[in-house]
Amino acid sequence: MKIPAAFDDIRPFEPEELPQVYDRLLADPQFRAVMAYAMPDVPFDQLAALIRSCHTNLEFQMRLCHGFLHRLLDKASAGCTMDTTAVSAQHRYTFVSNHRDIVLDSALLSVMLIDHHFPTTCEIAIGDNLLSLPWVKDLVRVNKSFIVRRGLSPRETLASSKLMSDYMHFVIEEKQDNIWIAQREGRAKDSDDLTQPAILKMMAFGGQRGSVQQRLSALHIVPLAISYEYDPCDWLKAQEFQLKRDVPGWKKSKQDDVVSMQTGIMGYKGRIHYHAAPCIDQWLEQLDPATPKTEIFDIIAAHIDQEIHRNYRLYPCNYVALDMLNGSKDHSAQYTAHDEEQFAAYLDAQLSKIVLPDKDEPYLRQCMLKMYANPVVNHLKATR
Repeated sequence: MKIPAAFDDIRPFEPEELPQVYDRLLADPQFRAVMAYAMPDVPFDQLAALIRSCHTNLEFQMRLCHGFLHRLLDKASAGCTMDTTAVSAQHRYTFVSNHRDIVLDSALLSVMLIDHHFPTTCEIAIGDNLLSLPWVKDLVRVNKSFIVRRGLSPRETLASSKLMSDYMHFVIEEKQDNIWIAQREGRAKDSDDLTQPAILKMMAFGGQRGSVQQRLSALHIVPLAISYEYDPCDWLKAQEFQLKRDVPGWKKSKQDDVVSMQTGIMGYKGRIHYHAAPCIDQWLEQLDPATPKTEIFDIIAAHIDQEIHRNYRLYPCNYVALDMLNGSKDHSAQYTAHDEEQFAAYLDAQLSKIVLPDKDEPYLRQCMLKMYANPVVNHLKATR
């Protein structure tokens, strides 16, 4: 299969490119240090031989990433599950999900797909704002990622969106692979998970000519709900809320992104659940073809949101957080006194990690409570 040269700057590496990329990675001191930390029991020469034995991106994921991620789940979670009853391993999909963790959302999806007997994993949309280090950019492109360019002018954004959309259609229709993309640019820091219509507009730029519905149907979109019992980055997100409130023009640094990635990967997550809703192709067919373009993306985004909110797995801490936020016991049937004590202690421990000169603990506590309460609010709306 010949891949158009137009995709060269954004696509994952092809098999014939991998040996040269492996040489760059294995020679990089930072990559070597990270791998020594991640896989301390594996001598470097053995690791290098293992990497060089991977002739395709999928082999790299299967031989290196799959086992590492299962070991990580054993240490940093209470297990990860996925409900795939609404999808088929014989088909390829574009999974559009809420976004909890910068690295793990897509990585664990790939693990779950393999564990549920899908023949392949997924290509991953990742923003170039996370790829400032050359070795990181190399690594994600080995790991089946394609690059979303950020911070462009309006004209550049339009051209970049068209290119990325064309590539996504190429992945589904020609490469016969799955895709993962977040429902919005960046994570919803307060866990109020809402799909940006602009993401859907981008998807509809590419593909064969036809209506919006036909172009989106070609991507076989599956709304995917990702539920974490605990978010290791909750305190970092709360800290970010206060900094944005108190410091004019404050923006995250590249080092902040690195800290978020490290904390999200290594921190304890409790129970994790992925739930794939039915592919929206049939639902798209039922949309009125006369629906104005000014409305159609909002309507489709609302449908994806409802599916994600409906299938979100709630844990006792979510209900505790909502009652703590509202000063009520409205949802006490969903948790025990022990659950309440446990979450209160967890909240105190996470808040103690925040070090700010004018630390506003009541505000920070409220921010964290909202992160855990919003999934309940959205679930209840979606299931009425």
